[in-house]
Amino acid sequence: MIREIIFDYEVHFPTKNLEKNGEILTSFIVTKLLNQLSRYRACKCGYLLAVTKLVSIGHGHNKSSPHCTCFPVEFRCRTFIPVNGEIFTGVVKHVLERGVFLKSGPMNIVYLSSLKMPNFNYVSDKIEKLVFMRDDLSKIEVGVVVRFVVFAVKWVEDRQREFRVLASIDGDGLGPVSSNGLDELDL
Repeated sequence: MIREIIFDYEVHFPTKNLEKNGEILTSFIVTKLLNQLSRYRACKCGYLLAVTKLVSIGHGHNKSSPHCTCFPVEFRCRTFIPVNGEIFTGVVKHVLERGVFLKSGPMNIVYLSSLKMPNFNYVSDKIEKLVFMRDDLSKIEVGVVVRFVVFAVKWVEDRQREFRVLASIDGDGLGPVSSNGLDELDL
């Protein structure tokens, strides 16, 4: 689900870069804000997609450190958050005996368990070629595009700051997607 929310954020500047009256150009604050947000991949509100509007920039203060001035910034941004029941497509990145890992848009960790792949069986003809195959010979292997439904979502605040998604292909219209000759889609 894509939402537009209002964020409060503090942009930090070294005090030595400020003018004598303690002010700084708005463009510098916006540039610094965008640079800081580019390293801030996601939060509980979702993956940050775009800043849509700058609402306000507060007065700078240096309460935490005399060498750094903080400017409170309020802005609107568009976020994406996966929700149970939504249908997405993803590319298979890893195949394991108990399931596969997919990448779909900004979601790097989407796990599709073998228990949620009805009628697909794990087949390993070689070490390099790990595949889930159905009786009609449709395959789920590395590089295959799969349409899936979100079964469960969990926010994990660790080094990666990501949503962990459990997927299922138990339903109509879900499963491997014919890519009509394309090598791989970058979703």
